[in-house]
Amino acid sequence: MAGADGDDSLYPIAVLIDELRNEDVQLRLNSIKKLSTIALALGVERTRTELLPFLTDTIYDEDEVLLALAEQLGNFTMLVGGPEYVHCLLPPLESLATVEETVVRDKAVESLRKISQEHSPVDLEVHFEPLVKRLASGDWFTSRTSACGLFSVCYPRVSSTVKAEIRQHFRTLCSDDTPMVRRAAASKLGEFAKVLELDYVKSDIISLFTALASDEQDSVRLLAVEACVSIATLLPQEDLETLVMPTLRQAAEDKSWRVRYMVADKFSELQKAVGPEITKNDLVPAFQNLLKDCEAEVRAAAANKVKEFCENLPEDSREQIIMTHILPCVKELVSDTNQHVKSALASVIMGLSTILGKDNTIEHLLPLFLAQLKDECPEVRLNIISNLDCVNEVIGIRQLSQSLLPAIVELAEDAKWRVRLAIIEYMPLLAGQLGVEFFDEKLNTLCMAWLIDHVYAIREAATCNLMKLVEKFGAEWAQNTIVPKVLGMANDPNYLHRMTTLFCINALSEACGQDITTKQMLPVVLKMSNDQVANVRFNVAKSLQKIGPVLDSNALQTEVKPVLEKLATDTDMDVKYFAQEAISGTTGSSVLGFLTLSICWPACVQRVFRDKGLKLNNGGHMRMSAKHDLQRRGDFVQENVSAAGVLRQARMLQSLHAAPGFAVNDCLILCCCTVKVT
Repeated sequence: MAGADGDDSLYPIAVLIDELRNEDVQLRLNSIKKLSTIALALGVERTRTELLPFLTDTIYDEDEVLLALAEQLGNFTMLVGGPEYVHCLLPPLESLATVEETVVRDKAVESLRKISQEHSPVDLEVHFEPLVKRLASGDWFTSRTSACGLFSVCYPRVSSTVKAEIRQHFRTLCSDDTPMVRRAAASKLGEFAKVLELDYVKSDIISLFTALASDEQDSVRLLAVEACVSIATLLPQEDLETLVMPTLRQAAEDKSWRVRYMVADKFSELQKAVGPEITKNDLVPAFQNLLKDCEAEVRAAAANKVKEFCENLPEDSREQIIMTHILPCVKELVSDTNQHVKSALASVIMGLSTILGKDNTIEHLLPLFLAQLKDECPEVRLNIISNLDCVNEVIGIRQLSQSLLPAIVELAEDAKWRVRLAIIEYMPLLAGQLGVEFFDEKLNTLCMAWLIDHVYAIREAATCNLMKLVEKFGAEWAQNTIVPKVLGMANDPNYLHRMTTLFCINALSEACGQDITTKQMLPVVLKMSNDQVANVRFNVAKSLQKIGPVLDSNALQTEVKPVLEKLATDTDMDVKYFAQEAISGTTGSSVLGFLTLSICWPACVQRVFRDKGLKLNNGGHMRMSAKHDLQRRGDFVQENVSAAGVLRQARMLQSLHAAPGFAVNDCLILCCCTVKVT
C-alpha cells in the first residue's frame, strides 16, 4: 500500500491512514465513520484485500473509535461483495470482541450476530463456528464472555456434530473459573435454550440452570432467575414442577437480597410462564413473602407488581386470593417505614379497584387510598392523585374529594418545586373528574397562585394549565373566572408577574377567541407597552405578534400598528429588535404580515383585482386591506408569503375567470411574482 503513493486511486485510503494515525481522537473517529465511503471508493475487492487487513492490524485505539468501528463493520456486507464474502469481516470483529472495554465487545458481538445471518450454512461451519470456538477457548476472559452471545445464532444452522461441540463449549463456559464468564453464560442461558431441541433442554439446560442458580456469586444467581422465565415457557406443564420449581423456590428465598429482588422484578413473567395451577400453589405464598421481605428494595419491587400479579390470577379464584392473601400484605405496606415502598405501592394500588369492583373498593381499598392521601411523603400522595382515573371509573371521585383537597393543597405548596410542577400537570385531569363547580370552589385559587410562584418553570406550567382548563371548561367560563384575574396581574408591582400576564394572554388568546381577545386582553397588552421595565415592553411586542392572527383587521390597523411603531423607536435595543421583528414579518406569522405586506402581480392578474373592485397602488401592489375584502367575500385567502401560499392563491384566482387572457400559465407566473414589505 505504501508503494503506490503516485496512484491517485489510493488517495482515499491514504487519507484514512493519515487520519487514523492522527493524534486528534476526533479526526480518527471521523475517519472511522467515513469507512463506508472509503470502501465504496476502493471497490469491493480492494476493501477485502487492503482495507480490512489494515483495520485488523491496527485495532489499538481509544474506546470510542473502536466502538464506532465495531458498529460500522456490522453494515459492511454489501461493501465487501455481498454474503459470499461476508466472512472477510470476521477477523476485525473477532479482534474487537476481545478488547477490554465492555461496550466495544458488546457492539462487536452485536455486529457478529448480525452478519451471521448473512452466512450460508456451509460458510457458517467453515468460518463462523471456528471463530466462536476460538473465542470460547481464549486465554483471556474477555473473549470467552463474547463467545456466550454467539452460540444461539449459529446453533440452529449447523450439523449435528457441530451442535454437540457447541453445547459442550457452552457447558464449559457455564462452569468457568471466572465469575464474569459465568455471568455472561447465565445471561444467555435462556436465549440458548430457545434454539435447542426439547430433549437437550431437559438433559443439558436444566442442569446448567440449577448449577448457575446455586453459584457462589449472587451476580450469577440473579441472572439465572431471568433465564428461568425462558426455560419455563419451553417445558411442558407436567415437567415444570420437577425441573424448574425447586430452583425457583430456592431463588425466592435466597440469602442475597439482589436475587430476591430479581425474582420480585420478574414475578409477573414467571407467573405467566408457569401457569395458573403452580401460581396458586407456589407463587402466591412466594409473593406474600416478597411483600414482607426484610429488605426495602425487595418489598418495593414486589409492591410494584401487585396490580399485574392480581390481574394474571385465575378468574375463578382471583377475588378470593386477593382478599385472603394479597390484601393483608398490601395493608401493611401502606404504613411501611420506607417511603420508596409506599411510593411503589401507591403507583399501582388504585388499579386494584377495577379488579375488585365497587363494593370491595369502598369497603377495603378506599380507607387505604385515604390513608395514602395523608401520607407524609409527597411522592406517595402524588402517585395516588396521578392514578385517580382508575377509581373514578369504579366508584366516582366524590368519595375521595374531602381527603383529596388537603393532599392537593399540600403538594401545591411543597418545598420541592418539582413536586409542585408534577401536581400542576395533573390538574386538568382532576378538573375534568371533579367538575367545574368543585374546581371553582376549591382549586381555582390554587391555580392562580401558581402564576406568581418564585420558580419560572412553575409559572410556565401554570400558564399551560390555564390553557388546558379553558379548553375543557370553555371560553365563557374563562371570561367570567380566569381572564379578570389574569388581567388584574398586569398592575402587580413585581415585573415578573406582569410578564406572566402577557404569557397567559399568549396562551389563552386562541382558546378564548377573537371577541374576548380584542375587547378584554388587547387593551391590557397595549397599556403595558408603556411599562417602565424593558423586559415587559419587548414581551408586549412578542405578545402582539402572537395574538395578531386572532385579532380582526381593524384592530390591527388602528390599535396594534401604532403601538408597534412606537416600540420600534424605543430606547432599549431589545424592545426595538422585537418590535421591528413583528413589523418586518421575518417569521412569516408576524402582525405586519397582515398589515403592510404588498405583492406585485402580473398585469393580467391585476385586471382580476380591478374587476373585483379592489384597489391596487402604483406598480400593481395589493394592500392587505384588499386582502381582507377578498376574505370577506370568500373569494381569496392568503395564508402566508411562501411559494406554496402563492401557488394556492394562483389556483384560487384561476377559478375566478374574471380577466381576459388569464390562463393556466399565469399560475406559474404567480409563483415568480415579486413579494416585498412596504
